[in-house]
Order: sequence, then C-alpha cells, then structure tokens
Amino acid sequence: MLRTRLTAVAVTITIAAILVTAVTSYRCVAPLVADQIDRGLSDRADTVLTLLDAGAAMPVRPDMTEQLLLPDGTVQPLTPGRHPLPVTDSDRAVARAGHGSTETNIVIGNVTYGVLTRARPGGGAVMVGQNYTDLERVDREFLWRTASITAAAVVAAALISWLAIGRILRPMRRLADATGRITTTQDLSTLLPDPGRGEVGELTRSFNTMLAALRFSRAQQQRLVQDASHEMRTPLTSIRGSAELLQRARGKLDPADETQVLTTLVQEAKALDALVGELVDLATDQHTTESPASLDLADLAEDCAQRFRRRSGRTITITADNSTTVTVRPQALARCVDNLLDNAVKYSPPDTPINIHIHHTRLAVRDHGPGIDPGEQLAVFDRFYRADRTRATTGSGLGLAIVHDIITAHHGTVFAADHPDGGAEVGFRLPHNQ
Repeated sequence: MLRTRLTAVAVTITIAAILVTAVTSYRCVAPLVADQIDRGLSDRADTVLTLLDAGAAMPVRPDMTEQLLLPDGTVQPLTPGRHPLPVTDSDRAVARAGHGSTETNIVIGNVTYGVLTRARPGGGAVMVGQNYTDLERVDREFLWRTASITAAAVVAAALISWLAIGRILRPMRRLADATGRITTTQDLSTLLPDPGRGEVGELTRSFNTMLAALRFSRAQQQRLVQDASHEMRTPLTSIRGSAELLQRARGKLDPADETQVLTTLVQEAKALDALVGELVDLATDQHTTESPASLDLADLAEDCAQRFRRRSGRTITITADNSTTVTVRPQALARCVDNLLDNAVKYSPPDTPINIHIHHTRLAVRDHGPGIDPGEQLAVFDRFYRADRTRATTGSGLGLAIVHDIITAHHGTVFAADHPDGGAEVGFRLPHNQ
C-alpha cells in the first residue's frame, strides 16, 4: 500500500534525523563537559594547595574527596569520613619529585572518580577526587530522555505523516476508483474527479486527455463499421443477385447474358476485394511500425510516378521547386502519393497528362478531371465520401481518407482545390522540421 510505504519512509527519515542530531549534539557537548570537569579538578587542587599553605579550614564539597600525599608515600585525609583515594606509583613519583601532576579515573565501591594529583611546592602532593555519580546520572537521563523524545517524535511523525499522506493521496484514490469503474464498465464517458493542482492534477488531466482520445477512437471505429457495412452491402447484393441468377438458370441463359452476368460477378468481387483491402489498411495502419527515414520528396514522387506510367500508360510529369528532404515513414508516404495518383488517373480523361508539383515540403497532384466543388474540398478526405459528379466512378472512397490519416500522423495537412486551368489539385504539406 502506497500510503503505508510513504509513512514508513517519513518515519525512517524522522528517526534518522533525530539520531543524527542527538549523536552530533552528544559528541559536541561531551568534550566541553570533560574540559569543565578537568578545569574543576584543577581549580579544586589549586584551592586546596592555597588553603594548606594558609593554614585555613578546608571547605567540604559533597562530590569531592581530598587528601595529602607526603613525599614518603604517607596519606593524610583532608576530607573526614570519605574513602581514601588509592595511590599509584605515578602519584608517589609526583610527591617525591615535588613537581608535575597526573590524572586518572578510578572506581571505589562501584563509584567512578576522576583523580588529579598535583605536586605541592616544598614536597608532597595534593590528590583531589571528584565523584562522577551525578555526571553519570545526567548522562543516563540524557540518553533516556533522548530515547523518550525520539519515541514520541516517531509516534507523532507516523501519525501526522499517515494523516497528511492520506490527504495527499485522496485525489489519487478517487482517480483510481474512477479508472477502476471505467475498466469494469467499459464506459468511456465516465467523468474523472476534479483534477485540482499539482502533480495529481496533471496526472488526472493526462487521463482525461487519454479518455478523450479513446472516446474519439471508439467513435471512429463505430463509424467505420457502420460506413463499411453500408458500402459493402452494394457489391455483396450484386454478387448475391448474380450468383442466384446463375443458380436458377443452370446453363439456360443466353451465352452473351451469361458472360455479362459473370463479368458483373467478377467486377463486383474485385471491387469488394479492393474495399476489404482498403478497410484493413485504414483500420490497422500497417505502416505505424515502420522506422522514420530521411528522403527527398522529388525522388519519392519519381518512383511512384514510374510505377503508374508502366501500369496505366499515362503521361505523368514532375516539377520540383526547392524540393526538401523530410523525415517520414517512406512506405506510408509512398502510399499517400500512390493514392493521389490513383485518384488523378481515375477522375481525368485517358488522353490528359497528370502533373506532380513539389515546392519545399508541399506535394500536389493535378488532374484534368471535373474538378471539386468548393463545398466538397474538405469532405473528399472523409471515409467513403463520393462527390455527386464522381459517384458513378468505381472506387472504395477510402483512398484520400488513408492519405489524410497518414499525413496527420506525420503532423502535416492535406488540401484539395480546383486548379485555375481546370481539373483538381489534391495533395499534402509536411512540416519543415520533419
């Protein structure tokens, strides 16, 4: 669960921050405390030496033990009722020499003492011991309070993080619930929650954009199925009628009539086959997996024109003004030019030429046919659209729709217009950065 994982991360960071702060603080304060203790022992030793020389009374401190170490190693207590401090060889050496000092830690009855031995002018030494019980108690309290504060901070951080992260993730939960309903019901019209601001808002807006694209795609699919069923009904009806006629006649038809029926049957079957092929290309876009490549529009147009010259015997000329290299899917763009040439061959008289004009990234195919009415110049790129004046011409009505889809996928635009000298001019324009 994302909320639990994020809370765990926040708590871990809190623990790490507290531990780093506590350890750093302890390490910074510990040397200062040690220096203070050392300074206290030194000041106490100086005070004891001064009072001994002056013959004054020794003030008693509850955490201090003092004694005089004579040059011969004899110990004289200066603080009645206290345990004597153990004497080491180093302490005796200082007492005999009458100069120098030593410092050490000792344990007396499970109590730790810090002991400073300082030489007394004229012989002997003063030994001052400080009881570390209060210091150790403070140290233990510091550790205990640090642990308590850490535990309280962790609990508070966990609670606050859990609540805050839950509030932050609430829009994501609503988004997940909405997408879950869409997945279950397949209802793409389901509205996503208000996106708000921030990253979650951007994610929601991205989902809304994706849903809009899916709704548009589904609408196109439904329209394609409806249009395809309508367009396929005519050739299928003709094929069925011709086949039933042959079945009923069983060889009794006049040879000429039988030949006409068979010719109609073959023509309608070819038309149906071409229509199915166009539908498959339009629905699957077989060139989407093709890798983009750089090519010259004039070279591509020449290759396509050469194929159509051999196939149709038509005169196809190419004029190129500043032809530009574009980065496109070559086979897909060749399909566009082929469809434009096929359209021009189909709608222009057999003895008229066809011209391909290229200017930078604009390619136009001009024919000498009946032209295109101004009100139909955008509609010709719709699927299955047939202009009134060309409705009798064979064709699926999908060629220019395929051109539109491929060019749009390349971020280009398509156009169709009447040529001033007659005929139609149909083509596309690609962006210069392709």
